[in-house]
Amino acid sequence: MRIRDRAAETVRLLAEEYPDAHCLLEYGGVPYRLLLSTILSAQTTDESVNRVTPVLWNAFPDLPSLATAERSEVERIIHPLGFFRSKAASIQGAAAWLLDNGGEVPREFDRLLLIPGVGRKTANVVRAELFGLPALIVDTHVKRLSCRLGFTSSTDPGRIEQDLEKIIPPEKRTLFSHSLGFHGRRVCMARRPGCPSCVLAGFCPRNGLPGGERPGGCGERKSGRRRAD
Repeated sequence: MRIRDRAAETVRLLAEEYPDAHCLLEYGGVPYRLLLSTILSAQTTDESVNRVTPVLWNAFPDLPSLATAERSEVERIIHPLGFFRSKAASIQGAAAWLLDNGGEVPREFDRLLLIPGVGRKTANVVRAELFGLPALIVDTHVKRLSCRLGFTSSTDPGRIEQDLEKIIPPEKRTLFSHSLGFHGRRVCMARRPGCPSCVLAGFCPRNGLPGGERPGGCGERKSGRRRAD
């Protein structure tokens, strides 16, 4: 099966499997809170972020209060998410940037990248969720599964995004990202992928290799052991 055909079948099957696939970050419909929550989600789970952010919003209910808060208090609240010092600096810097630029979250990709703590993944989450724009959200699940499915051989999120753009049509990109993320959480886990119950098993390059081997590349070893995400 050609790579474009496998990509199209992946989109179709995952859409059937996860019709409820969506952004899991809870932000109460407040745009800047989605932006900050996505910054906080780096190297941790959305579920962890959703446990911490209500405390953060209660302590600092608007952009001015967060931007001018004592750094140590912000760090204390977000400590469970890891990398709390750099994340505190990022979300306070982002809050200050928004206040200096009209208080609204921009929709333009290049402008989003000017905000402290915002990289390509955060920018794509914001564009997809707030503005309904096509976006490939290369989080840890999309990165891992895109490799396993043979859609990329890169470990660089920007390069993975470029590789996926060649095979996923714009109108399918956001759905692809969310449903692949759901699949990565529920079936194709990092250490124990559930290949026997996977709807993609019929054409996944990884399935059926002896000893749980991978096809190689993407930072995964060819043995049954792998690097941690």
